[in-house]
Amino acid sequence: MISYRLSDSIPFPLTMNDDMTAEFSTDAQQLLDFIDQSPSPWHAGRSIAARLLAAGFRRLEEGEVWRLEPGDRAFVVRGDSSMVAFIVGGGTLAETGFRIVGAHTDSPGLRVKPRGAHAEGSMLRLGVEVYGGPILATFADRDLSLAGRVGVRTEAGVDIRLVDFPDALVRLPNLAIHMNREVNKDGLKFNKQTELPLLLAVADEVPAEDRLRALLSERAGCDPKDVLSWELSVFDTQPGAFWGPQREFIADGQLDNLASCHAGLSALLQVSHAEAVAVAAFFDHEEIGSESHKGADGALLPDVLERIALALGLDRTGYKRALARSFLVSADMAHAYQPNFPQSYEPQHKVFVNAGPVVKTNACGRYATDAEAAARIIRLCERAEVPYQQYVHRTDLGCGSTIGPMTAARLGIPAADIGNPMWAMHSVRESAGVRDHTHMIRLLRCFFSTGA
Repeated sequence: MISYRLSDSIPFPLTMNDDMTAEFSTDAQQLLDFIDQSPSPWHAGRSIAARLLAAGFRRLEEGEVWRLEPGDRAFVVRGDSSMVAFIVGGGTLAETGFRIVGAHTDSPGLRVKPRGAHAEGSMLRLGVEVYGGPILATFADRDLSLAGRVGVRTEAGVDIRLVDFPDALVRLPNLAIHMNREVNKDGLKFNKQTELPLLLAVADEVPAEDRLRALLSERAGCDPKDVLSWELSVFDTQPGAFWGPQREFIADGQLDNLASCHAGLSALLQVSHAEAVAVAAFFDHEEIGSESHKGADGALLPDVLERIALALGLDRTGYKRALARSFLVSADMAHAYQPNFPQSYEPQHKVFVNAGPVVKTNACGRYATDAEAAARIIRLCERAEVPYQQYVHRTDLGCGSTIGPMTAARLGIPAADIGNPMWAMHSVRESAGVRDHTHMIRLLRCFFSTGA
């Protein structure tokens, strides 16, 4: 029997029997495995697609005619890193609507520039751009590598191939304190242009770009001259891990937001029957604003929902009726209380790791949740026997946002923003709670199965 208490004010079960402990640990381990197999958004897309195919979902192509009937399970991929998976419910779509969970496959970090390889002094470096809002200092002195996709010339045209280097390949060494005496007072800072290039190798007579092309071609299975383009993410090679005296916490990269992707996917795969159409949408580009052909502010989700309606025989009026009966859950992560920094939190809305999913609200609409949506989620938590918490950002700090508001606005449907609490969001190494992941899966499964 395991028992521990984080705070007397936290309303969640204080004991776990052996069966509960096993379920929590299994779900968390599967999450860590999923993240470690997904070092880039494109690899995350491949991981999700593989699980869907293994569960009997069929892949639909946007350029083909769709034929659907109740009980069908299918998914659509756009740009390798965004996809929409769905289960056709047993009810009449115009009467039952869609139950949608949205999450994002991308995480903040560094991306290699198209002509990033260059020699400086005796070293070969890779120039990088900052993607989104990472905590740059956390990339220093880590075992980093590269993963992404490569455009390859073929006889038929261009082929896009995924590549990754599982072992440490590049590094961002810190400057010794003897040359940066104020680092512990002023904090570790990097000039994005001059101080972020990653060290790759000792320079030699081979041109820098040729050496990078040779590395990529070996992983892509092609001749170096046929490497035409690349999108490469920098990732930390350290595998995910449990930590804490009772292994009650997890640490890994990309918990924001692959943890929500994994929870939404796991919940969808556990649905045996639903009246409404159950939809899990995974978007790239959330961290940079979602304005792309495969982002949440684009046409991907509206396109897929309308085509589901048309394939089921609805006209445009029927589709609009279905939207009027639909609901969206935007699943992203939440800021867990860190007791070393109490000044950074709203005192009456602290949320705690391992105390359950978080309902997030913001008066200025940075989160999509309103009173009705919050009530629906709370009722779902009660139905699923899952603890819940409520979060509001500190008023004198700028609040981040999610895909929730933009997706709800584009579709014209109500939505709630929820997420699991975590520490060090946007660090190269983030932490969260073992219990929370299972609770989120249960909540989303209940949402798909019974609605909100």
